[in-house]
Amino acid sequence: MSIAPVSTPERPESATTAAGKYLLFRLGREEYGIAVLKVREIIGQHEIAEVPNTPPFVKGVINLRGKVIPIIDLRLKLGLEAETTDRNCTVVVQIEGQSNQILAGVIVDEVREVVNISASEIEPTPDFGRGQDREYILGIAKIASGVRILLDTDKVLAPQEWQMSAGGAATLS
Repeated sequence: MSIAPVSTPERPESATTAAGKYLLFRLGREEYGIAVLKVREIIGQHEIAEVPNTPPFVKGVINLRGKVIPIIDLRLKLGLEAETTDRNCTVVVQIEGQSNQILAGVIVDEVREVVNISASEIEPTPDFGRGQDREYILGIAKIASGVRILLDTDKVLAPQEWQMSAGGAATLS
């Protein structure tokens, strides 16, 4: 009697490429993560200049050391209820525009910590049924402190959805 070798399922390539350091932050009761390599800085609350005719999740723009950057309320972008607390802060991230890199500020409830997440700790995004957009989720991380949703900043903050007229958003040279 021969025994067939047991093969372990291979990790999806997206989980392997998603491994790395993540900035964890809170939105409501859930924690999310974004790749540290996309984070430029974390700033406190700023006076935001509202811009007319933008989607509700675009709160406006700020002047950050001479660069005008759009501010996105991630709660609203993800379909959560708006909430402002004294722990809100803005994470300035670099995202891929159509032809260049753009800086954008993302309002989160609270920044928690930076963690290193290995490929073995990342599961593919489950299928939530027809019509549910999951493209912006890199994967689900299972770490000691619980389950965290890893976001693809380039997709969840797709500039074509909110970008101002040419020259309006800060671009990286």
